[in-house]
Amino acid sequence: MVGEGDEELARLLNAALSGDDQAYADFLRRAAGLVRRFAQRRITFGGLDPEDIVQETLLAVHLKRHTWRNDSPVGPWLYAIARFKLIDAFRRANRRLEVPVDGDFDAPAPEPEDRASEREIDRALATLPPREQSVVSAISVDGRSIAETAQALDMTEGAVRVALHRGLARIARTFGRM
Repeated sequence: MVGEGDEELARLLNAALSGDDQAYADFLRRAAGLVRRFAQRRITFGGLDPEDIVQETLLAVHLKRHTWRNDSPVGPWLYAIARFKLIDAFRRANRRLEVPVDGDFDAPAPEPEDRASEREIDRALATLPPREQSVVSAISVDGRSIAETAQALDMTEGAVRVALHRGLARIARTFGRM
């Protein structure tokens, strides 16, 4: 992924880290497209939803955006996060995934201490209305799928997706200037 698009991603992320909300929205939109294509290429049979990977990756990117080194390409950092989220999803589904280490993963893997602290997660979740909080927590913290969350919360899958999107957007707006 390191290439001409990476410079634009780096520009947008740098601007976002400086407090530009529009740049952050643009960055997240572009990152979502890249992660969506990444997940769709690697999920070749049913059972996993690429959108779950996209949403989990974007939440992780939001919570750990400060770990990106602005002298490094964004693509490998983004794909490393997406790769971990994809592997986690396969593990939760009790399925095996062979992920080749190719050009998508040039960056070093995040260290365990780079994971969001419980306090950061609780702080982000506390900004959400109860329904969005339940959905974001179930999917992004507990690792449930859209379908599992819908069943557990007695909601449709579409309503869960909407609540997840709104919750993540609210977190991005609230903490986008950190």
